[in-house]
Amino acid sequence: MLCYLLHLLLCQVCICQITLPSCRLDMSVIPGVFREGDVLIGGVFPIKRTKSFGNAVFTNNPSTEPFISFDFRSYRWLQAMIFAVQEINNNPNLLPNTTLGYAIYDTCDNIAEAVKEIFKLISGLGSLWYLQVSYFSSINILSNKQEYPSFFRTIPSDTFQTTALAAMVEHFGWKWVGTLAEDNDYGHLGVQLFTEHVVQLGVCIAFSETIPLVYSKTKYEQIAATIKHSSAKVIIVFSGDTNLTPLIWEVAKQNISGRTWLASEGWSTSAFVLEKDQSHFFSGTLGLAIPSGRIPGLKEFLFQVNPLREPEDPIIKQFWENIFRCSWPSLSQSQNVTNICTGNEDLSSVTNTYSDVSQLRITSNVYNAVYAIANALQSLIYCGNKPCKGVHDIQPWQLVGALKRVNFSNSGGNHHYFDQNGDPVAKYDVLNWQMAENGLLQYKKVGSYSDSTLGKSKLVMDEQETLWNGETSQPPVSVCRASCKPGSRKSILQGQPACCFTCIPCPDGEISNGTDFSECIKCDQDYWSNQNKTACIPKEIDYLSFGEPLGITFSTVASMGICQTIIVTLVFIKYRNTPIVRAQNLEMSFLLLVSLLLSFFGTFTFIGEPSSTLCVLRQTVFAISFVLNISCILVKTLVVIIAFTMTKPNQNVVKFFQRSHQRALVGLTTSVQIAICVGFLSSTSLIMKKNRDAVMMKIILECNRESELALLVAIGYIGLLALVCFVLAFLARNLPDNFNEAKFITFSLLVFVMVWFSFIPGYLSTSGKYVTAVEIFAILSSAAGLLVCIFFPKCYIILLQPSRNSKKNLIGQSFLKK
Repeated sequence: MLCYLLHLLLCQVCICQITLPSCRLDMSVIPGVFREGDVLIGGVFPIKRTKSFGNAVFTNNPSTEPFISFDFRSYRWLQAMIFAVQEINNNPNLLPNTTLGYAIYDTCDNIAEAVKEIFKLISGLGSLWYLQVSYFSSINILSNKQEYPSFFRTIPSDTFQTTALAAMVEHFGWKWVGTLAEDNDYGHLGVQLFTEHVVQLGVCIAFSETIPLVYSKTKYEQIAATIKHSSAKVIIVFSGDTNLTPLIWEVAKQNISGRTWLASEGWSTSAFVLEKDQSHFFSGTLGLAIPSGRIPGLKEFLFQVNPLREPEDPIIKQFWENIFRCSWPSLSQSQNVTNICTGNEDLSSVTNTYSDVSQLRITSNVYNAVYAIANALQSLIYCGNKPCKGVHDIQPWQLVGALKRVNFSNSGGNHHYFDQNGDPVAKYDVLNWQMAENGLLQYKKVGSYSDSTLGKSKLVMDEQETLWNGETSQPPVSVCRASCKPGSRKSILQGQPACCFTCIPCPDGEISNGTDFSECIKCDQDYWSNQNKTACIPKEIDYLSFGEPLGITFSTVASMGICQTIIVTLVFIKYRNTPIVRAQNLEMSFLLLVSLLLSFFGTFTFIGEPSSTLCVLRQTVFAISFVLNISCILVKTLVVIIAFTMTKPNQNVVKFFQRSHQRALVGLTTSVQIAICVGFLSSTSLIMKKNRDAVMMKIILECNRESELALLVAIGYIGLLALVCFVLAFLARNLPDNFNEAKFITFSLLVFVMVWFSFIPGYLSTSGKYVTAVEIFAILSSAAGLLVCIFFPKCYIILLQPSRNSKKNLIGQSFLKK
């Protein structure tokens, strides 16, 4: 509760009523600034600044310590109260038959002194209406009307100040900031509310230090060291100027530069506490301040203040000594004083904070506080234009109710009223501390903040007019870790604040197209991440094309196979009447050549972009062509076996296996394959599909898996025929004949079976377009094996050894021995 007293008592305007005219204040006992009246308004101001700021101890008399400075700005506040009282007393329309008086004390910006002076107000008067209208106490707890029903203020609550500071942090993108709190409720509650706001914005607190109320060199050195070694470049300070001053000295002493200070309203307009050699450390400071107001006539009133006119005022002589740097003969302790105060010095000749009315902020709050009390009194004393109640008849609760309802505009045109919490409308100016030509700091308004009635807060900044530490025009960057660039994401480090992270590249297929992504975005199934992982691009459509090396190779080999098959066919046609050709079942040979030609041509249906038509055509051509190949070889094998085994008389088996029977066998075996193809093709959807699993960054165009099942069944049937044919040919390999075709058939079928047995594991172990490549390789290899093993030996004899192409030679010695 003692911390509340600091802000409750240091900066108050309170109202007191003297009900017994016979009672008088003994001014010789209670030193202060007084004026008698029907209603006495009390005020406390921090005029003189003490050396230390200890906590109040109520067991001993408060110590009166010598002050080290005279606050001309606070003295202007005091004079603004006197001016407001005089202005009201001279106004015939506000309180015409009621005179206001005042009792003003100096707290020396010290809790102990404030307690002493406030008790003077309470005990030195008769009947007291102890309600407060504060011009400077902003802690948010005072808005609680359950605990503080008679408290009002003309300064906004810290609830709005912390929201405004958080909005500034968000506006400039600062993610890593430090906080300093004066060791009282103003500081602690301010930092607490500020932290709650910025944490929701993803901002982290790098450090949080407490500014002591009792001077401690060790503590100030420790705080300065923390600031110096922290990577945070932005520091938010909730403090008054008095307790902050020693830290300012320590910051300058440790040469801590390159920091941007965000000042709470308590010290944002207190650059006067800085000495000239300290200014550059705090240039670029941004602070919140009450909007400046205008008080007509105040400047002239301030120049009229003179100790000769107020001989009983205990403060005015001290003011005079400090502003003119002179001493009063009666107060001087030295006999050799050269600059004697006379009272005839001219205030208008001195440029000082006291007479600077260009930015009246807290001064306007004091002025409005006095006028709020006067307007509340008027609403109770007067009903219309006629008095309806005496001052002595007013009850405290009535005055509290009247203050809740005040709504007035002062002489400067500023409108004022209290909300349900006894607070004014929250408005702030954003001030920037900039270096003036004389080397001192000056304030410049670079923005504003307002809290609207609709619950929407608005921060407006003029960044072009803002200068930062080091006189740069670019706002500082304050982050624990530089932003993760597009193409990466944040990964929080264990045990570290959320703002301290590492950046991890997005995995393949995921992107981040902005900074500080917490998760990468997965691309749609038909898209893939580009090389930088910043955008999803369409996946490359891939298939075995005619233009790639593998497609060119297969096309070339297939074309060579076609040409060779055609050449062999032409050779057989030309030499069809020769013994070697006539002995090879000419009809089946030509049919076999046609089927091989069809197989080679069928290879081209596997190359190029797949389509539903090609999916059907490739499976059909392959299945039928190879069944036709094996059927022809089977017939040729059976003919050889029958011809050489049925040699006994009356064995007429040959006549039951005439050409018509051979054709029927070929037709039957081929029809079974056709039935298999038709059955599968009619029961499945043979359409082209997109294979997205084979290669992650590509879409492989291929026929669907159901068509591949049909392929495997067709291959199984072909393999069965080939196996039967191979067994028959193997059994007939030793039949007597110089040119036993069964030997060549056996060898060709051996190649055929080996190729297709190897095809199965290769087919199952590959993916993408290489599945098609394996299939093409198997087709070309098996077709080429049949062509070479069966027909090339015959062509060799026909073309290169025509002497061996005779009937005699065919039934003589083996050509392999010659």
